[in-house]
Amino acid sequence: MSDVRPIDAQTYADTERRLARLLDTTRDVLLLQGEAILVLEAAARGLGGPGVRALNLVSGPYGQVLGDWLGVGGAEVEHLSVEFDQALDPSAVRAELASKQFDVVSVVHAEAATGVVNPLQEIAAAAHEAGALVIVDAVASVGAEPLPIDDWDLDLVMIGTQKTLAGPNGVCALVANERAWSQIAANPSAPRNSSISLLDWKERWIDAGRLRVPGYVYEHEMRALAVALDELGGDVGLKRVVERHQRASSATRASARSLGLDLWVESEENAASVATLVRPPVGSSVSALVDASSSYLGDRERGLLSPAPGPLADLALRINHTGLAAQPGAVVVAITALAAGLGELGIAHDLEAALASLDGALFPV
Repeated sequence: MSDVRPIDAQTYADTERRLARLLDTTRDVLLLQGEAILVLEAAARGLGGPGVRALNLVSGPYGQVLGDWLGVGGAEVEHLSVEFDQALDPSAVRAELASKQFDVVSVVHAEAATGVVNPLQEIAAAAHEAGALVIVDAVASVGAEPLPIDDWDLDLVMIGTQKTLAGPNGVCALVANERAWSQIAANPSAPRNSSISLLDWKERWIDAGRLRVPGYVYEHEMRALAVALDELGGDVGLKRVVERHQRASSATRASARSLGLDLWVESEENAASVATLVRPPVGSSVSALVDASSSYLGDRERGLLSPAPGPLADLALRINHTGLAAQPGAVVVAITALAAGLGELGIAHDLEAALASLDGALFPV
């Protein structure tokens, strides 16, 4: 018989406290059993209700989804959108906030689908100056970008563990302050008796002293999360993970340029550390370049190069440097395979210059 004990309430609560320490936050941290899409919908539908005016900032596919869920319960949602190769402009956000009163501002910090990172600190400051709550999709940015939740006074932050933290798919997390909880509690349309009811968790778990988990625990996923937290090793560990992703991004962007490829996100300031997108060379296509390059990758390496997800699939190739792929070896493999794919298609490129760019960015003097 196995001597592994089930995940009890004490272990569950201790895992939440460990994640809170990793994120350096004193706010409520709530773990939910499910993929990150669960916490995104739960938060948006919990906040969006009759009489709520929401400004939804859209810089990629996930931003649009957040706005749709905010409106499900009856919120009045206005969208401020940019092209998917651009980051949001804080001055445009301020202007929109000045035009009318909003209760909620929703934003995706980093878009894994587009490789764009938004100026979250400035956006949050503008929202708070206008008296609005800030709801943040940080699923792709946590561990890849600086995310001082308390210092930036982010009201509600949704987190996934499966990307940069190299954790399991089946656990996600919410970080919330009292303003966010009060807004959800005041929403008559907030889900109840549902797997996406944050109020049920707040009342039955957090307010009740975290003595009994109000639902089933995904045993394997929770243990995998504990292992991931062990690997991260606390606050200093998360800082190292962010730096590793930033180095991988810088190296990938520099080497892609050296190969003669055009970057989807031209500005270094607006480039996310979770993934890099490149445009296919003139006369080629994303699918052709992915197919030609993938033949030089092993089965475990296939995910390093792929068409960009969603509406960008025919427009850009995505170089993945997320989680365990944010390592020098993985970046070298991806760029070398990409160069080989260009060669297969008869497209001129300079692999020597690309590798030199990689070396300079991955191992700075």
